[in-house]
Amino acid sequence: MAISFVLVAALALVGGFVKVPYVSIGPGPTYDTLGDVNGQAVVEVDGTKTYPTSGQLRMTTVSINDEVTLFDALGRWVSGRYALAPRDEYFGPGQTQEDLERENKVMFQDSQSAAETAALRLLDNPVKVIAQEITRGAPADTVIQPGDRLWVVNGEDIAVQEDVRDALKNTKPGQTVSVTFQHGDEPKKTADIKLGKASDFGGDDRPEGFLGLAPADRADVDFETTIHLEDVGGPSAGLIFALAIVDTLTPGEMEEGRTVAGTGAIDVKGNVQPIGGIPFKLIAAREDGATTFLVPADNCAEAKSNVPDGLQLVKVETLAGAVEALEDLDAGRTPPRC
Repeated sequence: MAISFVLVAALALVGGFVKVPYVSIGPGPTYDTLGDVNGQAVVEVDGTKTYPTSGQLRMTTVSINDEVTLFDALGRWVSGRYALAPRDEYFGPGQTQEDLERENKVMFQDSQSAAETAALRLLDNPVKVIAQEITRGAPADTVIQPGDRLWVVNGEDIAVQEDVRDALKNTKPGQTVSVTFQHGDEPKKTADIKLGKASDFGGDDRPEGFLGLAPADRADVDFETTIHLEDVGGPSAGLIFALAIVDTLTPGEMEEGRTVAGTGAIDVKGNVQPIGGIPFKLIAAREDGATTFLVPADNCAEAKSNVPDGLQLVKVETLAGAVEALEDLDAGRTPPRC
C-alpha cells in the first residue's frame, strides 16, 4: 500500500511539473472594435467627420500556450475547448513564446495599416505608395528610409505599389535608375541609384535589377486613424478593423444593434484571406454574444464543421462584400452563407 501511494504521488508530481512538447490552442478574448478597451476607443479617427455606431463588431482571437504540463494537456483535451498540436508547428527552432509574440505584434501592426488602406480606398480616398521596408545594405538603403513616399522610379510615375515592380522589370543589375521620393513634409528629392542583384541580398535569381525596398499602398488623407489595442498579435483582425473604420466614417449603422463577430486577414485592395484557429474563434464569438460571424470564404468548410448553435456564418471574399453582407442583414435579405 505504501509503495502504491508513493508511485501515485510520484506520478502526480511528474504530471504537474513536466512539460510536454505540445502547445494548447483554444478560444481567446474578443474585442468590440466599435467600443472601448480600458476607457479608450479601439478605433479612433481624428481630423474628419465621424458617425455614431450601434451594436458590436467583435474581432476574435485564439489563445496559444506552450507552458503545457502532462496534466494540463489531459485536462484541456478532455474539456473539448482546446486542441493540442506539436510545438514545432507554431514555434521555430529555439523560438520562445516572447519571440512568437514579437513576430505576431509586427504582423498585427501590418494588418492595421492594410485595414486602414483597404477601408479608405473603399471610401474613394486617394492612395500613395511608400517604401514600407528597406533591405539592409541594399542599394536603396543609403538613400531611402522606411515610410518615404515614392513618386517616380526609372521614369515611371508611381500610383500604386505594382508600378514600382513594373518600373524595374526590364532593368539589369548594375544599371543606374533615378528615384524621386519624399521624406515626410520635406521637398521631393531625386537620386540616382545603382541596382544590385537580388541573390546578393538573400533574394531569388530574378534577372532584373534589385533596388531593395518593399513598396506598399497607403491612404493619402489628411486625417488620422489609430487603433488602440495592446497584447494582441497576428494578421487575422484586418477585416474587422477595416469594417470598423468604414462604419465610423459613413452615415448609418451596419450592425443596427446586432453583435457581429468575424475574422480574416486583409490586403490593401480589400481582399479577405483565410486564417487559422477558426473553430476556437467561433466558440469565443458565440460566448460573447455574437449571432453573426463573418468567415473568409476559404475557411467556410472548417467553420461549418464547428459552428456553435445560434451563430450564423456569412461568407466574405472582399471588404466590399462584407459591407454588402451586413447591409443585406439590415434590410432582411439573405447574405452569402458558408
